[in-house]
Amino acid sequence: MKKKIAALMILAGACLAYSPKAHAQATSKPPSASDSQTATDQDIQLLRQDIRSKRKQLIAANLKLTDAEATKFWPVYDQYTADLAKINDQKVALIKEYASQWGTITDEQASSLIKRALAVDEQIAQLRIKYLPIFSQVVPGKTVATFFQYDRRLQSIIDLQLASQIPVVQDQQ
Repeated sequence: MKKKIAALMILAGACLAYSPKAHAQATSKPPSASDSQTATDQDIQLLRQDIRSKRKQLIAANLKLTDAEATKFWPVYDQYTADLAKINDQKVALIKEYASQWGTITDEQASSLIKRALAVDEQIAQLRIKYLPIFSQVVPGKTVATFFQYDRRLQSIIDLQLASQIPVVQDQQ
């Protein structure tokens, strides 16, 4: 149990490495806007790869699969995470857009950002619904339910860490 908690904390801590608040402050005086943006994009990409890798390790360490189940489960998992990464590309783009507008965001921009953020949340829920029967074809129902519990827990931790680092819109004034 301590091993699981420690691993979750490591994953959550990794999310702190990219803070839109810090990004907004850092980009207010960049040495070169294009150099700063490129470095930030590379950092974000590396962080996201690391998070995906740690997620997979945590799932592997905690999901009880037979060898036969694992052979069928992991290819589906890899496709699921690839599809999830595409959706999360939108989330990252929204966070970067918000950071770039920090301090000057209008009511219309704020409304647009929150509508698109909610649409991303909906896409993630739809992806889980899409993959439920696919996972159910390769592993038993309890295993599918356990996987989605871990998946949602990990995503909740990441989302909480991100949310704690994103400044509130009204604080920009």
